[in-house]
Amino acid sequence: MTHAAERTTWAFVTSHALVLLEVYRNPQITVREIADGAGLTERQVHRVLADLVDSGYLIRTRNGRRNEYQVNEDRPLRHPSIRHHRINELLHALGT
Repeated sequence: MTHAAERTTWAFVTSHALVLLEVYRNPQITVREIADGAGLTERQVHRVLADLVDSGYLIRTRNGRRNEYQVNEDRPLRHPSIRHHRINELLHALGT
């Protein structure tokens, strides 16, 4: 087996961006639906949602027994080299 074949797969878009994109497309989406759409486990989605809420990228509102989310589109991207860009630019670039 070659060294390249031993590596795990990777993607250009992180799980955080995938979850953010799923929520942006449907604010009433369930964790299961996010997991299915993003190709993640429900446990991963719960962790990512918590990260995004704690960092101010998502606003979580309780609606009966369900959570609804709103993307804070004006937040900057996190990496120092691209902090001058906003979340809404990323979402539009990814084809929402």
